[in-house]
Amino acid sequence: MRSKLVIFDCDGVLVDSEKLGNDVFAEMLADYGHRISGDESIRRFRGVNVTKCLEILQRETGLELPESFEADLRQRMSSVFKAQLRPVDGALRLVESLQVPFCVASSGPRKKIEENLQTTNLYPHFAGKIFSGYEIGSWKPDPGLFLLAARHFGVAPEECVVVEDSFVGVSAGIAANMTVLALDAAVDSGGLAMADRIFGSLDEMHGFFVSQNLSHK
Repeated sequence: MRSKLVIFDCDGVLVDSEKLGNDVFAEMLADYGHRISGDESIRRFRGVNVTKCLEILQRETGLELPESFEADLRQRMSSVFKAQLRPVDGALRLVESLQVPFCVASSGPRKKIEENLQTTNLYPHFAGKIFSGYEIGSWKPDPGLFLLAARHFGVAPEECVVVEDSFVGVSAGIAANMTVLALDAAVDSGGLAMADRIFGSLDEMHGFFVSQNLSHK
């Protein structure tokens, strides 16, 4: 595998935020009469930006939410993340071992990405290498965010590796003509089947990177 750039998703790949964030989402929706479990929210909306999630729910259910809902949701999530967020197992080891350039490209707002990386002590590795869909108006499964990262580093798409954990992220990587490695969180692994390879953990992925001369042991 000829690769010159590794592009990481953030939520669920670098930081273990999916369960925490979706539990908060479910709790706040319940306050307005809509019942959904955190796990169901993960299955339906993993990798989808919050604005789009709310649009889907309101279209399907007629749910009425105040204009401040998204801002209130992000504030509550931020508080929970600062208190409880941890890096995904193996994330720090994998990042520190890489021998090629790398970055993070997420559909989340930059403020959220930076705060979560800071909370998990991963930020020093990604400072100046963060790409947010909100800054270009492009969200996965559109490939625009990944293509932006590739252009920034001067690397051809086919020489990039994307690390994702969601159907929309895998789809974006494929649309960008990049090699896609999926981290299977065992919540909705069927959505990852299109990836070039699927790994059960970042430690397993690290072993693969070593075999491809992308990481040291």
